[in-house]
Amino acid sequence: MFFNGWEPIVRTVAVGFFSYVGLIIILRISGKRTLSKMNAFDLVVTVALGSILATILLSKKVALAEGLTAFSILIIMQYVVAWLSVRSRKVSDLIKSNPQLLFYKGEYLKNTMKKERILEVEILQAARSNGLSSLDEAKAVILETDGSISVIQKEDEIHLSTLANVRKP
Repeated sequence: MFFNGWEPIVRTVAVGFFSYVGLIIILRISGKRTLSKMNAFDLVVTVALGSILATILLSKKVALAEGLTAFSILIIMQYVVAWLSVRSRKVSDLIKSNPQLLFYKGEYLKNTMKKERILEVEILQAARSNGLSSLDEAKAVILETDGSISVIQKEDEIHLSTLANVRKP
């Protein structure tokens, strides 16, 4: 139960080292976009890479070559989907969500909040995290495509070009 011998430990160290090096090489070749958190799809890829790494390390049934192949397939598929979404509006709309206004010009947008399952306390938390002492200081609060919440202060109101792709009420 506590110790099964040295062979499993040596295997874990060796496979861990080589799978880690392999993952780093594959990630460097694939570029920064692979581990971005621009949308839910990217998050799924990142979590899946971690799951594959854990499986390679802990399962004797999965060989290192199989694990590296799984890394490669996942990263290639993510690259293809990202490439297609940049070139096709339909693919982009299918893969990516749009940012949503949660609070605008002093009013909570209750229908959007309900649809996105966001509570007022979460909006208040985002305002505090951005150094606001009151929502009166906020022009807009946006639920971003990656699930984070952004706050645009009223003092930044002159430069509202960042709201260009956000649906307004």
